[in-house]
Parts: sequence; C-alpha cells; structure tokens
Amino acid sequence: MIGVIKGALKEELQNSIRMKKEYEQALKNLPQGCLAVREIRGHKYYYLVRRIGKKIKYIYKGKMSEEEKKKYSEAKELRAKYRKLLSQVKKQIRFLRSSLRGKEAI
Repeated sequence: MIGVIKGALKEELQNSIRMKKEYEQALKNLPQGCLAVREIRGHKYYYLVRRIGKKIKYIYKGKMSEEEKKKYSEAKELRAKYRKLLSQVKKQIRFLRSSLRGKEAI
C-alpha cells in the first residue's frame, strides 16, 4: 500500500517538475519589460521599462500602434499568471520532496 502511494507521489513530483520547466520557458518567451506612458505637455510618450542588471532602464519606443500596446499589456498579464503558477508549483515540489523523504509536512 505504501509503495503505491510513494509511486503516485513520485509521478506527481515528475509532473510538477515538468510543469515548472514549462512555466519557466513560457516566462522566457514573453517580451521583456513593460510599457510606461509619460505625458509631457499634452503628448504621450511610450517607454519600455526593463531591468538590466540592478538598474532600471527606460527605453524610448516613440509612437506605438494599438497592436503593439496590446501585445505588451497581454504579456504583462501572462507574466503575472505564470509567476503565480510557478510559485504554486515550487511549493508543491517542496511538499512532494519532503513527503517522499518521510518528513511530515507542516
């Protein structure tokens, strides 16, 4: 009986590790940074805000089409979603590994 449970836990651990890799890959494939709009004297200026090393850089993008703006907006939402899922799957992996070692989860 215990062997069956451990087998199921190992299988779930493998699935969780696969999902973690998929989420990390999906995050890598999203465009980096997010769009910031600055309004100066009634004109809108678009900047791509990215972290490069420890510094935050504002890269001027100029005029942008609605399609491009939508792309960055969707990427921002997807990034938040994948980060949340990644956090959950990491917790699940920790739990499964501790369960397989025989430690009682808190």
